[in-house]
Formats: sequence, C-alpha cells, structure tokens
Amino acid sequence: MKAVVCRQLGLDHAAVEDIDAPVPGEHEIRIRVHAAGVSFANLLVMEGKHQNRHAPPFTPGTEVAGVVLECGPSAGRFRPGDRVVAGVRTGGYAQEVVAPEDTVFKLPDAVDYDAAVQFPTIYATAYGVLKWRAALRPGETLLVHGAAGGSGLAAVELGKLLGARVIATAGSPEKVQAALDHGADVGIDYRQQDFREAVLACTAHRGADVIFDPVGGSTFDESLRCIAPEGRIAPMGFAGGQIPQIPANILLVKNITVIGLYWGYYMGWARQPRPDGMADKVRGAFDEMLAWTAQGRLRPHTWRRYPLDAFRDALAAISTREVIGRVVLNP
Repeated sequence: MKAVVCRQLGLDHAAVEDIDAPVPGEHEIRIRVHAAGVSFANLLVMEGKHQNRHAPPFTPGTEVAGVVLECGPSAGRFRPGDRVVAGVRTGGYAQEVVAPEDTVFKLPDAVDYDAAVQFPTIYATAYGVLKWRAALRPGETLLVHGAAGGSGLAAVELGKLLGARVIATAGSPEKVQAALDHGADVGIDYRQQDFREAVLACTAHRGADVIFDPVGGSTFDESLRCIAPEGRIAPMGFAGGQIPQIPANILLVKNITVIGLYWGYYMGWARQPRPDGMADKVRGAFDEMLAWTAQGRLRPHTWRRYPLDAFRDALAAISTREVIGRVVLNP
C-alpha cells in the first residue's frame, strides 16, 4: 500500500512510499482509508513540535474514514464492509490503517467520508468542551474565535444546536460570512473592529457566558475583558503563536472558570487511564453527532480535497491559514 512516511523529523523528510499493509491486533480494526483529515497538529507532529511525539519512521494522520477490511480476533463490534470513521494515534496518511476498536465508530450512510473525518478530534473536541465541560445552556451567549477554521465552525454549529446565541470572530469578510452561514448570530471581522467592544455592545455590556478560543495570545487576553460574570473560557489552541499567561486576579474578580480539554484523554491516549464508562460515553457522543449530521443539523465544510501524493500542498494550505473548514486527503 501507499503511505506518507516520515524517515526523519521535518516536512522535507516526508514522502509517499510503498510499505506493507498493517495487520490488526487482537482488538483492532483494519480500515481501507477513503479520507484522512489534515490539520495543523499533523504538521507539528511531523516537525517534532507537538506534545504527542513519534519516533521516525512513522506515518502521520489521526482522523480517517473508510471501510472495514478486517477485524482482529477479539474485535466483535464491526464486520468487513462496514462504513466507519476512526481516531488513530498515527498512521492516517495511508491507503490502509489499523485502529483500536474502541476508537472506531459506525458511519451512517448519509454522512460522506470527507465530512466524517472532522469528527474524531475537531467536532468531538468542540462537543466535549461545550456540552461536557462548559455545560453550555440554552439562551447563553457563546463567543467563538477563529470561527471559520475547522474547530471554530464545529463550535459555531454545536453551540447553536445546544441553544446558545453565537458570536463569531474571523479575519476576513469571507470567513465571517462562512461562520454566519453555519449558524452564527453575529459575525465580527476582528481586522476591521475591536472584537471586545463589539461583544460588549451586542450583549448589553454583560459579555459572553462561554468563550471558545483556539487562537490564544492577545485574543485570549482581550477575551477576559469581554466575558460575563461566572463565564467559562476554554483555550483550545494557540494558532496566534503565543501561549497566554492567565491572570488569576481577573479570574477571582469576575468568578471566571478556565477550562482545559485534551480529547485524547477521553479516547484513551493519555498516560492516565480514562475513567470507567468513558468509552461508552464517547461512543454515545459520536452516535449523537453523526445522527445530527445525517439529519443535516451539522454540516462539516470541506474546503478542498487532495490526493495522497499532494499531502505537502494540503499542509501548505493549512499553514497559510487560507482554509475555511477543513482539507482532506483521499488516498
């Protein structure tokens, strides 16, 4: 089979190679990959700059969708021919991959493979933050930064489904419009206006109850100045290049909760074992999100599709921040 292989750390050392097809272990599923998600995190892993490190040689990629080819001896949840989506630690940029049965999920016929690859980390993370950790309630105001990116659009859509009023910030009129098209009630182009003042103005100076921030840096700092009393803010990434230092005095004065979430903990990828019953809870979350997608209530946006041998072009599009939604590889 063909796969992207990193023989050394660094994008320049990655290439498509012919390698042996993987063999499923006792509790694993072998999948023919029809789509693989491409993310900035993948690029960081290839460069050795991500918290999840892999010693070369390895194949990057953590989100796949496709068809079951083979099941391990003790894997009884799926059968060959089933359409599935899966989260994997690594190996997604390939024509075939093996995944633990616990992180493979049945894909409804109405959900295509390109859309499905947004769920193992992007939609799942937004779901975990907004529904589980922030307990977003109907009628509350949700502020989403980077709202035209993959995680931002997911948060916009899920926030609306959970009954919130959604304010979205993005860096161009086209990106603001994308967020509005996916359900945001208010769109703010932060290059044209101060988002802090705009958020306060449209909330009668109360501020946002929940803030979803994949940007970090000064965006996080200014978010603390437009958050409501007893608000919850989730730093979901640092696309702005700077990890914010959280001032405890502001947390104290405004009764703010800062929420952290590493979705890999719920998938069983952390050093600590996940809690009892978490595998079933995760499966229930995927069942709910994929059902919403089949019903048309979630609409993952695929900006562009690339063949496997154009993986560099896909990663370049991510790094230049031109993407609205996600890009995918079709091996």
